[in-house]
Amino acid sequence: MNTQSNEINQNQAFHYDWVEGFKKSLPVAMGYLPAGIAFGVLAQVAGVPVWATIMLSVVLYAGAAQYACLPMLSAGLPIGNIATNIAAINLRHVFYGMPLLQYLPKNKIAKTYCLFALTDETFSVMTSLPNESRQSLIVPISLFNQLWWVLAGAIGVMIGSTLSDLVPHLDFALVCLFAILAYEQFQSIKRYFPIGIAVIALVIASLFTSNWLLLVAITLCMLMILARGFWVQRSVIGGNHDQ
Repeated sequence: MNTQSNEINQNQAFHYDWVEGFKKSLPVAMGYLPAGIAFGVLAQVAGVPVWATIMLSVVLYAGAAQYACLPMLSAGLPIGNIATNIAAINLRHVFYGMPLLQYLPKNKIAKTYCLFALTDETFSVMTSLPNESRQSLIVPISLFNQLWWVLAGAIGVMIGSTLSDLVPHLDFALVCLFAILAYEQFQSIKRYFPIGIAVIALVIASLFTSNWLLLVAITLCMLMILARGFWVQRSVIGGNHDQ
């Protein structure tokens, strides 16, 4: 009885910090607004209906995959081909949830949404926060980040092709956002290994393919991460045996 009472009291005392979550989402908004507006504009140029453009931001919610969808949708590719390409692009998201599993909400609906909304930017913000504040901020940050993206896409749709004529190469906004977040993440954790394997994987992949560059590079990164994990584990086990 006492254990159940303590759990109930803890659940009642727990709350999401919406104000702080909004503040933490603002740096992402600074990148999402231009990138999302660019997506909306490019979708209009590609002839994607307004409703489909908005639904992509609501249901798919993956910047790189949404950009990749545009030429495939305009070319009329089968749904199976589009889904396969999106799955390959978003394969990296499988690993994003692992470091944050213990901070996910207990509610099944909230947990499912957080896993769905765990984009590169949300993961970057969450992993830069102190451990004790992650659980109270994961839902607000995830929700506000997606709201910024949906809002930006809607603005882009309303602007239409006018901005595309004035500002060429709008799709490069997403690349800039990734570069900024990667730099901020490096400043936070000061680890050179992720950068090293990313560069090595990109160089190796570019030597063998151009059509499947991203998929091959991601696969190589996964293999190198697994190899490093096994090597570290064996080193730790070997050190314990020596003792």
